[in-house]
Amino acid sequence: MDDSQLAEDLRLAIGQLVRTVRGADTMPPGEAAVLGYLDRSGPMTTADIAHQRRVSHQSAAKAVKELLGQGLVHAEAHPSDGRKLLLHLTPAGRDRLAEERRRRADWLGTVIDDVLSSDERETLAAALPLLSRLTARLKAK
Repeated sequence: MDDSQLAEDLRLAIGQLVRTVRGADTMPPGEAAVLGYLDRSGPMTTADIAHQRRVSHQSAAKAVKELLGQGLVHAEAHPSDGRKLLLHLTPAGRDRLAEERRRRADWLGTVIDDVLSSDERETLAAALPLLSRLTARLKAK
C-alpha cells in the first residue's frame, strides 16, 4: 500500500471512529466540542471557538448560548476588549464534560475488549504514540 492510500484509509477509519464515539454523547456535538476547547485551552471568545472548530460564528454562538443557559459556561467582559465576552467553563461544565468523556471511554473500552484479541489490543496500544506524533506534526503545519 502506498503512502497516499495509507493516509486515505487512516483518515476514513479515524473519522468513522470519532463520529461513532461522539454518537454516544448525551449532548449535541457542538456543545461537547465547546466544553472540550474551554477545558483544554482555558477561557476563549465565541470567535476563538468558531475559528478552532472551523465553524461559523453563528454555529458556535448557538452552542455557547445553550451552554450558558444550562450553567455549564459563564461569560465575563474580555479584559482587553469590553465589546467581547470571555467564556469560562463552570464547575458544572467541567463535571458534565468529564461525564461525557468517561461515557465515551467506557463504551469504546467495552468494544475494544469485546472485538479485539489480546495481541490486537497490544498492537493498538503500540500505535497510539505514532498517532500522537502524526497529530502533533499536523497541528504544527
